[in-house]
Amino acid sequence: MTKEERQQMLEERFIRMKAFDDEFRKEKVYIAGIDEAGRGPLAGPVVAACVVLPRDFDVMGIDDSKKLSEKKREELFEKITAKALAYGVGIADNSVIDEINILQATKQAMKDALEQANARLREKEQQGVELVLLDAVELKDISLPQKAIIKGDAKSLSIAAASIIAKVTRDRIMLGYHSQHPFYGFDKNKGYGTKAHYEGIERYGITPIHRRTFLKNLNI
Repeated sequence: MTKEERQQMLEERFIRMKAFDDEFRKEKVYIAGIDEAGRGPLAGPVVAACVVLPRDFDVMGIDDSKKLSEKKREELFEKITAKALAYGVGIADNSVIDEINILQATKQAMKDALEQANARLREKEQQGVELVLLDAVELKDISLPQKAIIKGDAKSLSIAAASIIAKVTRDRIMLGYHSQHPFYGFDKNKGYGTKAHYEGIERYGITPIHRRTFLKNLNI
């Protein structure tokens, strides 16, 4: 693919994802996208992010965070956080995950991220979030209108932006844990169940950040 073809592809994706969000902005000016990172790993927290983008947001290259390189995610993280009207991050650690299960912990992190972003938006714009877009998840116990979108991180610019914020935030947390627990490969696997991770568990046991409910079959 030539440089010109790649640029055209980025522009077309940006236009398509922005148009998806703009359909909702016809009635609701302030829409928030929410997504998470880290539901599957054996260790570390699940992290959710909520992002409210301005109507004139112009950062191209945004996509589902899993489709982007680490370098690209870091670059987009800085641009999104600089240009967003508001954003928030919610974190549920492994102890919460073990206590209430990963789905409920994910939803709790999402609600925390929404609350944080909504407070920042009200402070900045004197107006709160009017509609919440989520990637295939519905949140109970929130008063705001919401819409769960299948494969939302590939369709909605706001959800994709949130996926990047969540992923970069969680990756940075896991890099910090790697310095404390260097025998599990957290710097590379970010807590997922790779060969190196399982070998670390077998040799050194589990750490305080492991999700015990994810390791039941290891007889630990």
